[in-house]
Amino acid sequence: MHKNPLIQAGGGAAKVAAGQAFASAPLPAAARSEDRILIEDVTPQIDGGRYPVKCLVGETLTVQADIFRDGHDRIAAVLLYRREAAAGWLEAPLRLFDNDRWTGSFPLRENGSYRYTIEAWTDAFATWREDTEKKRGAEQPLALELEEGRALVAAAALRATGTDAALFARVLAEFAAAAGSTRADVLLSTSVGLIMARWPDRREVRRYGQELVVTVDRTLAGFAAWYEMVPRSQGRIPGRSGTFDDCIARLPELRAMGFDVVYLTPIHPIGRINRKGPDNSLTLQPGDPGSLYAIGSDEGGHDTVHPELGGLAGFRKFVSAARERGLEIALDFAVQCAPDHPWVKQHPEWFSFRPDGSLKYAENPPKKYQDIVNLDFYNPDRAGLWQALRDIVLYWIAHGVTIFRVDNPHTKPVPFWEWLIRTVQTCHPEAIFLAEAFTRPKMMRALAKAGFTQSYSYFTWRNTKAELTSYLTELSQGPMREYYRPNFFINTPDILPAFLQRGGRPAFLIRLVLAATLSPVYGIYNGFELGEAEAIPGTEEYLHSEKYEYKVWDWDRPGHLREEIGKLNWLRRANPAFTQLTNLRFLPSSSAHVLCYSKMMPEGRNVVLVAVNLDPAAPHETEVELPREAWGRPAGAPLVVTDLLTGAEHRWTGEHQRFVLNPALAPAAIFRIEP
Repeated sequence: MHKNPLIQAGGGAAKVAAGQAFASAPLPAAARSEDRILIEDVTPQIDGGRYPVKCLVGETLTVQADIFRDGHDRIAAVLLYRREAAAGWLEAPLRLFDNDRWTGSFPLRENGSYRYTIEAWTDAFATWREDTEKKRGAEQPLALELEEGRALVAAAALRATGTDAALFARVLAEFAAAAGSTRADVLLSTSVGLIMARWPDRREVRRYGQELVVTVDRTLAGFAAWYEMVPRSQGRIPGRSGTFDDCIARLPELRAMGFDVVYLTPIHPIGRINRKGPDNSLTLQPGDPGSLYAIGSDEGGHDTVHPELGGLAGFRKFVSAARERGLEIALDFAVQCAPDHPWVKQHPEWFSFRPDGSLKYAENPPKKYQDIVNLDFYNPDRAGLWQALRDIVLYWIAHGVTIFRVDNPHTKPVPFWEWLIRTVQTCHPEAIFLAEAFTRPKMMRALAKAGFTQSYSYFTWRNTKAELTSYLTELSQGPMREYYRPNFFINTPDILPAFLQRGGRPAFLIRLVLAATLSPVYGIYNGFELGEAEAIPGTEEYLHSEKYEYKVWDWDRPGHLREEIGKLNWLRRANPAFTQLTNLRFLPSSSAHVLCYSKMMPEGRNVVLVAVNLDPAAPHETEVELPREAWGRPAGAPLVVTDLLTGAEHRWTGEHQRFVLNPALAPAAIFRIEP
């Protein structure tokens, strides 16, 4: 057996050998003087900088970090930032906030991506100034200290240019001409401190080890009201598809209700193989149009418009008409195919086949989708498939669409979405992607981190005070606030929540107010404004769903909510506090059935208070505590408030306010606290 000679040599010899080995070891990399500065806990950053944070054009990104070093020398630090494609860095000052925590910010003026990082260095002049001030206060001799200070100023003068160079020359001349205590007055003056801060010695600067990224989306990505429309159901003739001309006819109504985005369910040709009948049945009758999501036939695939709707020409006319009214169009990007989609013949390697040679259709047990087949994202030609899907997105962008609602992204690889969104937004930073992923929380968060601009949420099923408070606190105050931008869709073609099924018109109003005032981005699916609540018994599926059949709606039927929707969307725009999510604060209130919360712009500007009765069946009274101090309103003084739903003005006194909310009359109250 081989034996270690150091062990054989005995204790003394072993120590000598070990000491010699240690003595020959190289100095650690951190032996450089600049590495004595530590930069830690930089925020915001997602997963150690793996993913970008999200902001909007016009916002300011505030960055914080722990910056410190050994000893007592002073530190200076800056925040470096630049557009992704820019060559040089811009700088913003970092200032000591508290306990070695530094903070700074920079403006986000353009749609796209920015990079940011931090630099710090030992501030020799600030250190000298602090030490000299102490010695001066103790009446100690300063001759050597003043010579050290003069040398620091002279070195900075060599770095300076322009008018600052002349200022340095004047300071040095004044110092040379001064005598006695006035020499110290020259170098310790505030003006010299300011000019020295502009020309620091950064030869031994420490830079944070990462360049972090912030994605800056356009305003519509963070504040918008969405209306989901099934184009073929906008017509007026039973048993026949509506057209884009019928969709155009509805645009004035949608704009009057205050919507910003009109989102279309799939507009592509529908497969004929295994075509589904009403309510997803296997029984097909002549003339049944099939499922909207069984995309592709011999007429074309994802880059084709169904001829019944008016083809590509009809679609472009619709996009133009919407734009004229200030509306943007969102398309459903459903990455799935009918069995007769052109890709099945052109690229069979992109699909999965069963042992008997048949195509493997989609399933979500107990649901079966015999009319839909999924794509294999890791097939031998995965590059061809990924690029083809990217080209579909680019095709629709070329035709005036920059918003995409992505169907079931959680059933496709996260790396694919990260690649596709990054690739598209590099050329088209205006593109917006909404993830329709009602799935496990960690997968929903992963998709948001990977690049999705907006995400569906669990709001659809959060009904009680405790549920809403807990979930909204997580979204607005927890780590998700940096990257997860929720879009509060109240209903979808797949989801008619039980709360709406059983609660009648008050339930629709309750959910409308909650969605529109809790989240800056929310949406409804057509039929919501009519109070449509007929479901397949025991399910959340709409009965006679327009996913599978032509439908004609009576948009003027009694009990519709058009006026209420329009008023809410108007007051959302009129009050900037509703454009934010992270300013949400829940207020203590006495009733378990009434949810009270406020939103406020900085410095007490535009304060709003919302109270919602969560019970659609009975009136409830509550007393809410008013956070006067947080609102910047003096204690004891009357509060002037405006009821934003009625326009009435009130004067509130005291620290509490009592509400009685009757769902049969008005299940919610929305107030603006005036200056």
